[in-house]
Amino acid sequence: MDATDLRAELEQNGELMAAVSEFEQPIELHLHDTEITDETVTLQLTDGVLTFDVDEIVGTWQHTHSLADLGLE
Repeated sequence: MDATDLRAELEQNGELMAAVSEFEQPIELHLHDTEITDETVTLQLTDGVLTFDVDEIVGTWQHTHSLADLGLE
């Protein structure tokens, strides 16, 4: 994945889901707690810091919420 595209997508949407090859579950990235350099992604968590290589990201998608997601439709 290209770091420039990843940063632009996160800035546009404010949050982003990322499939990272070394993790079984997708990682939720937020604009306020994620730093993306040309080589790494650093995520500030409530109990520590998670850092992984940009090259380990195998896919991203916009994370959205709807009334249906909350059972309010």
